[in-house]
Amino acid sequence: MNALDSAVQNKIDQWLNGSYDEETKAEILQKLEDEKFDELTDAFYKDLEFGTGGLRGIMGVGSNRVNKYTFGVATQGLSNFLKKQYSGQDIKVVIAHDCRNNSDVLSKVVADVFSANGIHVYYFDALRPTPELSYAIRELGCQSGVMLTASHNPKEYNGYKAYGADGGQLVAPHDKMVMEEVQKVASVDEVKFDRNDDLIETIGAEIDEKYLDELVKLSVSPDAIKRQKDLKIVFSPIHGTTLKLVPDVLERFGFENVITVEEQMKPDGNFPTVVYPNPEEKEALDMSLEKAKEVDADLVMATDPDGDRVGIAVKNMDGEFVLLNGNQTGSLLINYMLTALEQAGKITGNEYIVKTVVTSYIIDRIANAKEVECYNTLTGFKYIGELMTKLEGKKQFIAGGEESYGYLIGEHVRDKDAVISCAIIAEMAAFYKDQGTSLFEALLDMYVEYGLFREDLISVTKKGKSGAEEIQKMMMNFRANPPKKLGGSQVVIVKDYQTSKEKNIATGEITDIDLPGSNVLQFITEDGAIVSVRPSGTEPKIKFYCSVNAKLMSPEDYIQVAATLDKRIQVMIEALKS
Repeated sequence: MNALDSAVQNKIDQWLNGSYDEETKAEILQKLEDEKFDELTDAFYKDLEFGTGGLRGIMGVGSNRVNKYTFGVATQGLSNFLKKQYSGQDIKVVIAHDCRNNSDVLSKVVADVFSANGIHVYYFDALRPTPELSYAIRELGCQSGVMLTASHNPKEYNGYKAYGADGGQLVAPHDKMVMEEVQKVASVDEVKFDRNDDLIETIGAEIDEKYLDELVKLSVSPDAIKRQKDLKIVFSPIHGTTLKLVPDVLERFGFENVITVEEQMKPDGNFPTVVYPNPEEKEALDMSLEKAKEVDADLVMATDPDGDRVGIAVKNMDGEFVLLNGNQTGSLLINYMLTALEQAGKITGNEYIVKTVVTSYIIDRIANAKEVECYNTLTGFKYIGELMTKLEGKKQFIAGGEESYGYLIGEHVRDKDAVISCAIIAEMAAFYKDQGTSLFEALLDMYVEYGLFREDLISVTKKGKSGAEEIQKMMMNFRANPPKKLGGSQVVIVKDYQTSKEKNIATGEITDIDLPGSNVLQFITEDGAIVSVRPSGTEPKIKFYCSVNAKLMSPEDYIQVAATLDKRIQVMIEALKS
């Protein structure tokens, strides 16, 4: 590109002539002088907007970047919403941030704007994990909260997640109402940046204590832990927010042999020891695995920067460490919780679990076999939290999870919680070791009982303005021309979550899907394979979730059957890409 279109130029002019600091203006002028037109277009062609995870973007100057002005506008809009929604009430919010670069500075800006709007701010004294923010909103009786994080995105990113009074991320209709209020903030001149110190209250250790006390109550197998207290656990926070809370909760559960990856125990927004701080990536666990081999550990756990996701590794039958994916860990967790509660005589028939429509359907089978209700929600943990709030006081939530390594056990928060997940994963390992087996063997036994499910997620990245248009076009094409076959098997059902309709291809029968509209398509084949397609709400990606399953007669057949299923997934992926 060798010039700027008029809309981008107008937006740039607004920033150059508006109430922005001189440093910001100087950076824009320098980029104009250097003719960095592609960079400027991407930074100014639109305003950062709320997706499934709130605001998230690359830090820098521009309306489509994370900076004090875009966060200021977002907070002014959220303040305006809160003052309308809770008119006449004393409004209170909680602010927390993770280890990312600029998070401490940006969180102060958010606190400034809330307080300038007459809103009482509880401000965490240092970095804290996302689930603790959710807990604090509920514990302190707040109407809202903001978490500054970009989860597991690369170091260039930061983000802003807005929460409601139940401690869950904003959902309909409030999410759209906040978006509208943010859009109504016509210029940065409407943002109140003048901090009111009288309305800002620092919180910290006292909330940590209450939160940890709640987690300890969720232990189901304390006796197994007593016998297996020397279970050797390697843990890493990958430079993030769980560096203190996870070792603390493991100690309180009764584990006495927790070894931390020292090089990753220091909070650092540059994540110097990893390429991406994402526990879904093997590379992010390399240092943990090295440490585990060195000390001959039983279990490896590593959390993402804001402490809401966890990746784990266990020893296979040959004594080698293997990484479990999010579906495997989530299935094991739910199977363990239901089994242990069943053995303790604590299943009454009023319990339920929740997962998303793209998370392994082995969980549905497990719940069905144990006569516990299993709900499926749209993708995004905010929908799980929303359902929990709806059923609060009516049914007992046991656990929930997503394939993207985020789980929750217990009702203390309304978001993914890697702190309690680490504690229960360790307890689960102790439970099976106490029975003379292991987590990996428990996984194989689960597959023999309920079927071997294999899943894979393929993300295709399409950056910038043209990328967003390309993703839109791909979704339109899938709707207009759904695949007739996948992996050699006939597509028999097409679910379109945008129109909330399910179509039986053979009979033409159309039934309603009882979920809010969402840009997700699902293709189900004759042999039980499921392919889900959706654009990411937080990144410039289109995602393909593939799931296949087959009967597993014995653990010895696992490698062979898994390989056959993986080939089927590859065939399906090639068909989708073509």
